[in-house]
Amino acid sequence: MESSFWNEVISKLPNPHFLQTWEWGQVKAKYGWEPIYLTWDDQGKMKEESGKNLSSFIFPVKAAALVLKKSVVSRGLAARLCILYCPKGPLLEWEDVPLRERVLDDLQRFARRQGAIFLKLDPDVVLGRGVPGGDADITEPGGEAVRSGLSSRGWRYSDEQIQFKNTVMLDVGTSEDDMLARMKQKTRYNVRLAAKKGVTVRVGNEGDWPMLYRMYVETSLRDGFVIRDEEYYRTVWKMFSSVLVDRFFELEEQGNRRTGKQENPIAEPLIAEVDGEPVAAVFLFAFAGRAYYVYGMSREAHRELMPNYLLQWEAMRWARAHGCSQYDLWGAPDVFDERDGMWGVFRFKEGLGGQVVRTLGAWDFVPNALWYRLYTQVMPKVLDVMRSFGRRATRKVNEGRG
Repeated sequence: MESSFWNEVISKLPNPHFLQTWEWGQVKAKYGWEPIYLTWDDQGKMKEESGKNLSSFIFPVKAAALVLKKSVVSRGLAARLCILYCPKGPLLEWEDVPLRERVLDDLQRFARRQGAIFLKLDPDVVLGRGVPGGDADITEPGGEAVRSGLSSRGWRYSDEQIQFKNTVMLDVGTSEDDMLARMKQKTRYNVRLAAKKGVTVRVGNEGDWPMLYRMYVETSLRDGFVIRDEEYYRTVWKMFSSVLVDRFFELEEQGNRRTGKQENPIAEPLIAEVDGEPVAAVFLFAFAGRAYYVYGMSREAHRELMPNYLLQWEAMRWARAHGCSQYDLWGAPDVFDERDGMWGVFRFKEGLGGQVVRTLGAWDFVPNALWYRLYTQVMPKVLDVMRSFGRRATRKVNEGRG
Protein backbone atom coordinates (compact mmCIF):
# COMPACT_ATOMS: atom_id res chain seq x y z
CA MET A 1 0.00 0.00 0.00
CA GLU A 2 1.46 3.38 -1.04
CA SER A 3 0.50 5.09 2.22
CA SER A 4 2.33 2.57 4.41
CA PHE A 5 5.36 2.61 2.11
CA TRP A 6 5.74 6.40 2.13
CA ASN A 7 5.10 6.69 5.87
CA GLU A 8 7.67 4.01 6.60
CA VAL A 9 10.23 5.87 4.48
CA ILE A 10 9.77 9.24 6.19
CA SER A 11 9.43 7.78 9.70
CA LYS A 12 13.10 6.81 9.51
CA LEU A 13 14.29 10.33 8.60
CA PRO A 14 15.11 13.12 11.09
CA ASN A 15 12.12 14.97 12.57
CA PRO A 16 9.34 13.22 10.60
CA HIS A 17 6.08 15.20 10.80
CA PHE A 18 2.47 14.18 10.29
CA LEU A 19 2.08 17.02 7.75
CA GLN A 20 4.53 15.11 5.55
CA THR A 21 2.53 11.86 5.62
CA TRP A 22 0.71 10.27 2.70
CA GLU A 23 -2.60 10.88 4.50
CA TRP A 24 -2.02 14.64 4.68
CA GLY A 25 -1.26 14.70 0.98
CA GLN A 26 -4.55 12.93 0.30
CA VAL A 27 -6.48 15.40 2.46
CA LYS A 28 -5.07 18.32 0.51
CA ALA A 29 -5.71 16.52 -2.79
CA LYS A 30 -9.44 16.81 -2.05
CA TYR A 31 -9.09 20.58 -1.83
CA GLY A 32 -7.30 21.47 -5.04
CA TRP A 33 -3.69 20.51 -4.24
CA GLU A 34 -1.64 17.92 -6.09
CA PRO A 35 0.68 15.94 -3.79
CA ILE A 36 4.12 15.27 -5.25
CA TYR A 37 6.53 12.92 -3.46
CA LEU A 38 10.29 13.51 -3.74
CA THR A 39 13.16 11.42 -2.41
CA TRP A 40 16.96 11.60 -2.53
CA ASP A 41 19.08 8.44 -2.40
CA ASP A 42 22.53 8.04 -0.85
CA GLN A 43 24.11 9.25 -4.12
CA GLY A 44 22.14 12.49 -3.92
CA LYS A 45 19.87 11.61 -6.85
CA MET A 46 16.32 13.01 -6.67
CA LYS A 47 13.32 10.94 -7.74
CA GLU A 48 9.82 12.33 -8.23
CA GLU A 49 6.49 10.48 -8.03
CA SER A 50 2.83 11.50 -8.02
CA GLY A 51 1.93 8.96 -5.35
CA LYS A 52 0.91 6.04 -7.58
CA ASN A 53 4.25 4.24 -7.71
CA LEU A 54 6.08 5.13 -4.52
CA SER A 55 7.59 1.66 -4.19
CA SER A 56 9.89 2.56 -7.12
CA PHE A 57 11.98 4.78 -4.89
CA ILE A 58 15.61 3.72 -4.60
CA PHE A 59 16.96 2.87 -1.14
CA PRO A 60 18.47 3.98 1.08
CA VAL A 61 16.49 7.25 1.19
CA LYS A 62 18.55 10.09 2.68
CA ALA A 63 15.97 12.87 2.27
CA ALA A 64 12.31 13.18 1.34
CA ALA A 65 9.65 15.83 0.77
CA LEU A 66 5.91 15.88 0.25
CA VAL A 67 5.37 18.97 -1.92
CA LEU A 68 1.85 20.30 -2.47
CA LYS A 69 1.15 21.99 -5.81
CA LYS A 70 -1.78 24.25 -6.66
CA SER A 71 -2.42 25.89 -10.03
CA VAL A 72 -3.14 29.61 -9.77
CA VAL A 73 -5.08 30.05 -13.03
CA SER A 74 -6.33 27.54 -15.59
CA ARG A 75 -6.27 29.57 -18.81
CA GLY A 76 -4.29 32.13 -20.74
CA LEU A 77 -0.60 32.96 -20.71
CA ALA A 78 -0.34 32.33 -16.95
CA ALA A 79 -2.02 28.92 -17.06
CA ARG A 80 1.18 27.14 -16.07
CA LEU A 81 1.72 29.24 -12.95
CA CYS A 82 1.43 27.46 -9.62
CA ILE A 83 2.40 27.71 -5.98
CA LEU A 84 4.34 24.98 -4.15
CA TYR A 85 4.34 24.26 -0.43
CA CYS A 86 6.36 21.68 1.48
CA PRO A 87 4.71 21.60 4.95
CA LYS A 88 7.19 20.86 7.74
CA GLY A 89 9.71 19.61 5.23
CA PRO A 90 11.89 18.60 3.53
CA LEU A 91 13.05 15.85 5.88
CA LEU A 92 16.79 15.36 6.05
CA GLU A 93 19.80 15.76 8.31
CA TRP A 94 20.09 19.53 7.90
CA GLU A 95 23.59 19.67 9.39
CA ASP A 96 24.84 17.45 6.55
CA VAL A 97 25.94 20.39 4.39
CA PRO A 98 26.56 18.54 1.06
CA LEU A 99 23.17 16.81 1.33
CA ARG A 100 21.44 20.05 2.31
CA GLU A 101 22.96 21.92 -0.63
CA ARG A 102 22.00 19.14 -3.06
CA VAL A 103 18.41 19.05 -1.82
CA LEU A 104 18.03 22.83 -2.01
CA ASP A 105 19.58 22.91 -5.50
CA ASP A 106 17.13 20.25 -6.68
CA LEU A 107 14.13 21.96 -5.06
CA GLN A 108 15.01 25.23 -6.76
CA ARG A 109 15.28 23.50 -10.15
CA PHE A 110 12.03 21.67 -9.43
CA ALA A 111 10.26 24.97 -8.65
CA ARG A 112 11.46 26.55 -11.90
CA ARG A 113 10.44 23.47 -13.88
CA GLN A 114 6.96 23.53 -12.38
CA GLY A 115 6.45 27.20 -13.23
CA ALA A 116 6.12 28.11 -9.55
CA ILE A 117 5.50 31.65 -8.37
CA PHE A 118 7.19 30.48 -5.19
CA LEU A 119 8.14 27.36 -3.28
CA LYS A 120 7.48 27.64 0.44
CA LEU A 121 9.06 25.35 3.00
CA ASP A 122 8.98 25.40 6.82
CA PRO A 123 11.05 22.48 8.15
CA ASP A 124 11.44 21.73 11.84
CA VAL A 125 14.93 23.23 11.94
CA VAL A 126 15.45 24.41 15.53
CA LEU A 127 16.92 27.88 16.07
CA GLY A 128 16.68 27.81 19.84
CA ARG A 129 14.93 26.50 22.93
CA GLY A 130 13.36 28.33 25.83
CA VAL A 131 11.88 31.81 26.01
CA PRO A 132 14.29 34.29 24.38
CA GLY A 133 16.24 36.13 27.05
CA GLY A 134 15.11 33.74 29.76
CA ASP A 135 17.24 31.57 32.00
CA ALA A 136 16.63 28.51 29.81
CA ASP A 137 17.34 30.28 26.50
CA ILE A 138 19.56 28.11 24.29
CA THR A 139 20.62 28.95 20.73
CA GLU A 140 21.16 26.14 18.22
CA PRO A 141 24.17 26.98 15.96
CA GLY A 142 23.08 24.43 13.36
CA GLY A 143 19.76 26.19 12.90
CA GLU A 144 21.43 29.56 12.54
CA ALA A 145 23.69 28.09 9.84
CA VAL A 146 20.67 26.85 7.87
CA ARG A 147 18.97 30.24 8.14
CA SER A 148 22.12 32.00 6.94
CA GLY A 149 22.46 29.51 4.08
CA LEU A 150 18.90 30.07 2.86
CA SER A 151 19.36 33.83 2.99
CA SER A 152 22.61 33.66 1.01
CA ARG A 153 20.81 31.59 -1.64
CA GLY A 154 18.20 34.33 -2.05
CA TRP A 155 15.37 32.63 -0.17
CA ARG A 156 13.04 35.07 1.57
CA TYR A 157 11.60 34.83 5.06
CA SER A 158 7.90 34.55 4.28
CA ASP A 159 5.31 37.13 5.27
CA GLU A 160 2.80 34.28 5.21
CA GLN A 161 3.64 31.82 8.00
CA ILE A 162 1.26 28.90 7.45
CA GLN A 163 2.29 26.91 10.52
CA PHE A 164 3.31 28.14 13.95
CA LYS A 165 6.98 29.07 13.96
CA ASN A 166 7.32 28.40 17.68
CA THR A 167 5.73 25.71 19.82
CA VAL A 168 5.78 24.15 23.27
CA MET A 169 7.03 20.57 23.49
CA LEU A 170 6.34 18.15 26.34
CA ASP A 171 8.48 15.15 27.21
CA VAL A 172 6.05 12.22 27.56
CA GLY A 173 8.62 9.47 27.27
CA THR A 174 9.04 9.33 31.03
CA SER A 175 6.88 8.18 33.96
CA GLU A 176 3.55 9.75 34.83
CA ASP A 177 4.98 10.86 38.16
CA ASP A 178 7.74 12.72 36.34
CA MET A 179 5.25 14.34 33.96
CA LEU A 180 3.18 15.56 36.91
CA ALA A 181 6.26 16.76 38.77
CA ARG A 182 7.30 18.96 35.81
CA MET A 183 3.96 20.79 35.84
CA LYS A 184 3.64 24.08 37.64
CA GLN A 185 2.02 23.67 41.04
CA LYS A 186 -1.21 25.46 40.05
CA THR A 187 -1.58 23.34 36.90
CA ARG A 188 -1.08 20.12 38.86
CA TYR A 189 -3.65 21.32 41.40
CA ASN A 190 -6.19 22.06 38.66
CA VAL A 191 -5.69 18.63 37.08
CA ARG A 192 -6.52 16.98 40.39
CA LEU A 193 -9.35 19.43 41.10
CA ALA A 194 -11.08 18.59 37.80
CA ALA A 195 -10.93 14.86 38.53
CA LYS A 196 -12.14 15.41 42.09
CA LYS A 197 -15.09 17.56 40.92
CA GLY A 198 -16.36 14.86 38.57
CA VAL A 199 -14.87 15.76 35.20
CA THR A 200 -14.29 12.62 33.14
CA VAL A 201 -12.46 12.11 29.84
CA ARG A 202 -13.34 9.54 27.20
CA VAL A 203 -12.12 8.65 23.73
CA GLY A 204 -14.50 9.89 21.05
CA ASN A 205 -15.57 8.26 17.82
CA GLU A 206 -17.10 9.16 14.46
CA GLY A 207 -20.51 9.59 16.04
CA ASP A 208 -19.12 12.52 18.05
CA TRP A 209 -17.91 14.49 15.02
CA PRO A 210 -21.05 16.64 14.57
CA MET A 211 -20.94 17.59 18.25
CA LEU A 212 -17.21 18.32 18.07
CA TYR A 213 -17.68 20.62 15.10
CA ARG A 214 -20.49 22.52 16.87
CA MET A 215 -18.19 22.98 19.85
CA TYR A 216 -15.39 24.12 17.54
CA VAL A 217 -17.74 26.70 16.00
CA GLU A 218 -18.58 27.99 19.47
CA THR A 219 -14.90 28.20 20.35
CA SER A 220 -13.98 30.05 17.15
CA LEU A 221 -16.68 32.67 17.68
CA ARG A 222 -15.72 33.19 21.31
CA ASP A 223 -11.96 33.39 20.69
CA GLY A 224 -12.09 35.20 17.35
CA PHE A 225 -10.42 32.82 14.92
CA VAL A 226 -11.69 31.52 11.57
CA ILE A 227 -12.36 27.84 10.93
CA ARG A 228 -13.23 25.85 7.82
CA ASP A 229 -16.50 24.16 6.98
CA GLU A 230 -17.49 20.91 8.66
CA GLU A 231 -16.71 18.75 5.64
CA TYR A 232 -13.05 19.74 5.74
CA TYR A 233 -12.60 18.53 9.32
CA ARG A 234 -14.53 15.36 8.58
CA THR A 235 -12.11 14.70 5.72
CA VAL A 236 -9.08 15.20 7.96
CA TRP A 237 -10.45 13.17 10.85
CA LYS A 238 -11.64 10.34 8.65
CA MET A 239 -8.38 10.12 6.70
CA PHE A 240 -6.30 9.75 9.85
CA SER A 241 -8.70 7.88 12.10
CA SER A 242 -9.26 5.18 9.44
CA VAL A 243 -5.67 4.12 10.05
CA LEU A 244 -6.43 3.88 13.74
CA VAL A 245 -9.36 1.55 13.10
CA ASP A 246 -7.13 -0.77 11.07
CA ARG A 247 -4.65 -0.95 13.94
CA PHE A 248 -7.10 -1.20 16.84
CA PHE A 249 -6.65 -4.86 17.57
CA GLU A 250 -2.86 -4.62 17.34
CA LEU A 251 -2.91 -1.83 19.91
CA GLU A 252 -5.27 -3.80 22.14
CA GLU A 253 -3.00 -6.86 22.04
CA GLN A 254 -0.12 -4.70 23.19
CA GLY A 255 -2.14 -3.41 26.12
CA ASN A 256 -2.54 -0.05 24.36
CA ARG A 257 1.13 0.60 25.01
CA ARG A 258 3.41 0.86 21.97
CA THR A 259 7.16 0.90 21.88
CA GLY A 260 9.25 2.45 19.13
CA LYS A 261 8.01 4.83 16.46
CA GLN A 262 4.47 4.82 15.09
CA GLU A 263 5.03 4.24 11.35
CA ASN A 264 1.47 5.15 10.36
CA PRO A 265 -0.28 8.28 11.59
CA ILE A 266 -3.28 7.94 13.87
CA ALA A 267 -5.82 10.37 15.28
CA GLU A 268 -8.45 10.36 18.00
CA PRO A 269 -10.59 12.88 19.85
CA LEU A 270 -10.58 13.03 23.63
CA ILE A 271 -13.74 14.50 25.15
CA ALA A 272 -14.11 15.94 28.66
CA GLU A 273 -17.57 15.59 30.18
CA VAL A 274 -19.45 16.66 33.29
CA ASP A 275 -22.35 14.37 34.16
CA GLY A 276 -22.31 13.05 30.59
CA GLU A 277 -22.35 16.55 29.02
CA PRO A 278 -19.40 17.30 26.68
CA VAL A 279 -17.67 20.51 27.78
CA ALA A 280 -14.25 20.39 26.07
CA ALA A 281 -12.34 18.28 23.57
CA VAL A 282 -9.02 17.90 21.78
CA PHE A 283 -8.26 16.11 18.53
CA LEU A 284 -4.88 14.41 18.75
CA PHE A 285 -2.54 13.08 16.06
CA ALA A 286 0.43 10.76 16.52
CA PHE A 287 3.18 9.79 14.12
CA ALA A 288 6.76 8.56 14.39
CA GLY A 289 7.19 9.13 18.10
CA ARG A 290 5.48 12.52 18.35
CA ALA A 291 1.91 13.42 19.28
CA TYR A 292 0.24 16.68 18.27
CA TYR A 293 -2.53 18.77 19.81
CA VAL A 294 -3.97 20.24 16.62
CA TYR A 295 -7.64 21.09 17.28
CA GLY A 296 -8.98 22.19 20.65
CA MET A 297 -12.53 23.21 21.53
CA SER A 298 -14.51 24.06 24.63
CA ARG A 299 -17.80 25.44 25.90
CA GLU A 300 -18.51 28.06 28.53
CA ALA A 301 -20.35 25.51 30.66
CA HIS A 302 -18.52 24.22 33.75
CA ARG A 303 -15.30 26.10 33.05
CA GLU A 304 -14.89 26.55 36.82
CA LEU A 305 -14.29 22.78 37.05
CA MET A 306 -11.09 23.11 34.99
CA PRO A 307 -11.93 20.44 32.37
CA ASN A 308 -9.15 21.57 30.00
CA TYR A 309 -6.49 20.76 32.57
CA LEU A 310 -7.64 17.17 33.02
CA LEU A 311 -8.14 16.89 29.26
CA GLN A 312 -4.51 17.81 28.57
CA TRP A 313 -3.28 15.45 31.25
CA GLU A 314 -5.19 12.61 29.58
CA ALA A 315 -3.79 13.74 26.22
CA MET A 316 -0.28 13.38 27.64
CA ARG A 317 -1.13 9.89 28.84
CA TRP A 318 -2.66 9.09 25.41
CA ALA A 319 0.55 10.19 23.69
CA ARG A 320 2.66 8.07 26.01
CA ALA A 321 0.37 5.06 25.50
CA HIS A 322 0.90 5.31 21.74
CA GLY A 323 4.68 5.14 22.01
CA CYS A 324 5.36 8.86 21.71
CA SER A 325 8.24 10.51 23.51
CA GLN A 326 7.16 14.05 22.59
CA TYR A 327 3.84 15.87 22.69
CA ASP A 328 3.68 19.00 20.52
CA LEU A 329 1.23 21.55 21.96
CA TRP A 330 1.01 23.25 18.54
CA GLY A 331 1.90 26.86 18.86
CA ALA A 332 3.59 29.56 20.94
CA PRO A 333 3.83 33.33 20.45
CA ASP A 334 6.14 34.83 17.84
CA VAL A 335 6.94 37.54 20.37
CA PHE A 336 7.01 36.44 24.01
CA ASP A 337 5.16 39.41 25.45
CA GLU A 338 1.94 39.75 27.44
CA ARG A 339 0.50 41.87 24.64
CA ASP A 340 0.68 38.94 22.20
CA GLY A 341 -2.73 37.41 21.45
CA MET A 342 -1.42 33.94 22.24
CA TRP A 343 0.00 34.87 25.64
CA GLY A 344 -2.83 33.39 27.74
CA VAL A 345 -2.81 30.11 25.81
CA PHE A 346 0.98 30.01 26.04
CA ARG A 347 0.92 30.39 29.82
CA PHE A 348 -1.53 27.49 30.03
CA LYS A 349 0.75 25.30 27.89
CA GLU A 350 3.84 26.38 29.81
CA GLY A 351 2.14 25.30 33.03
CA LEU A 352 1.97 21.72 31.72
CA GLY A 353 5.75 21.53 32.00
CA GLY A 354 6.78 22.04 28.41
CA GLN A 355 9.79 23.64 26.76
CA VAL A 356 9.56 26.35 24.13
CA VAL A 357 11.04 25.29 20.78
CA ARG A 358 11.79 28.04 18.25
CA THR A 359 12.12 26.97 14.63
CA LEU A 360 13.16 28.43 11.29
CA GLY A 361 9.67 29.36 10.14
CA ALA A 362 8.55 29.51 6.50
CA TRP A 363 10.91 30.60 3.71
CA ASP A 364 10.07 31.24 0.07
CA PHE A 365 12.15 30.53 -3.01
CA VAL A 366 11.04 32.96 -5.72
CA PRO A 367 11.79 32.07 -9.36
CA ASN A 368 9.81 35.06 -10.67
CA ALA A 369 9.95 38.24 -8.58
CA LEU A 370 7.23 40.04 -10.58
CA TRP A 371 4.62 37.32 -10.16
CA TYR A 372 5.60 36.91 -6.51
CA ARG A 373 5.10 40.61 -5.84
CA LEU A 374 1.72 40.59 -7.56
CA TYR A 375 0.64 37.44 -5.73
CA THR A 376 1.74 38.59 -2.28
CA GLN A 377 0.03 41.95 -2.75
CA VAL A 378 -3.28 40.53 -3.98
CA MET A 379 -3.61 37.39 -1.87
CA PRO A 380 -3.79 39.08 1.55
CA LYS A 381 -6.77 41.08 0.32
CA VAL A 382 -8.42 37.95 -1.08
CA LEU A 383 -7.79 36.11 2.18
CA ASP A 384 -9.31 38.96 4.20
CA VAL A 385 -12.47 38.71 2.12
CA MET A 386 -12.52 34.91 2.47
CA ARG A 387 -12.06 35.16 6.24
CA SER A 388 -14.93 37.64 6.42
CA PHE A 389 -17.16 35.21 4.55
CA GLY A 390 -15.87 32.41 6.77
CA ARG A 391 -16.76 34.26 9.96
CA ARG A 392 -20.21 35.03 8.58
CA ALA A 393 -20.79 31.39 7.61
CA THR A 394 -19.58 30.20 11.01
CA ARG A 395 -21.99 32.53 12.79
CA LYS A 396 -24.84 31.19 10.67
CA VAL A 397 -23.90 27.62 11.55
CA ASN A 398 -23.90 28.53 15.23
CA GLU A 399 -27.24 30.37 15.01
CA GLY A 400 -28.84 27.51 13.09
CA ARG A 401 -27.77 24.95 15.69
CA GLY A 402 -28.10 27.02 18.81
